[in-house]
Amino acid sequence: MTPGGLRTVRIADGPADRAACFAIREEVFIAEQRVPAEIEYDAFDAADADTVHVLAVREDGLPLGTARLLHGSAAAERTGGDAGVGVLGRLAVTAPARGLGVGAALVRAIEEAARARGLAAVDLHAQTHALGFYERLGYAAYGGEFSEGGIGHRAMRRAL
Repeated sequence: MTPGGLRTVRIADGPADRAACFAIREEVFIAEQRVPAEIEYDAFDAADADTVHVLAVREDGLPLGTARLLHGSAAAERTGGDAGVGVLGRLAVTAPARGLGVGAALVRAIEEAARARGLAAVDLHAQTHALGFYERLGYAAYGGEFSEGGIGHRAMRRAL
């Protein structure tokens, strides 16, 4: 058995998977962290060639977490136009699944999707309390602290 009964992390394909991703984000970001819904959801949540959503599910099919990769034109604003860099975002793990390796599995799935699209690096905006998590996965912070949704963040990058 894998950590926490995690069965798989897969690309969210189809309406049911995408609905599960959005439900996790609503639970974690909107309900738990009180991020306003109007800034949580954006144009990149639509099915798009430059956006990849991944979904972690338990062995019994229960959704545990999600993350999103922006690349190409979707990532250009966040990467200064660098087409070789993707953007990991919207990483959310349900409270019962935290500390079981689900977050790390989601990050690795995003990195795999980035490599498959020919990207050389992945950027992200980490909540400051999560810096250590991303550092353990090989990400390095750069720049100063800033606020997104009223929560402190730092930019981070990992070369692939």
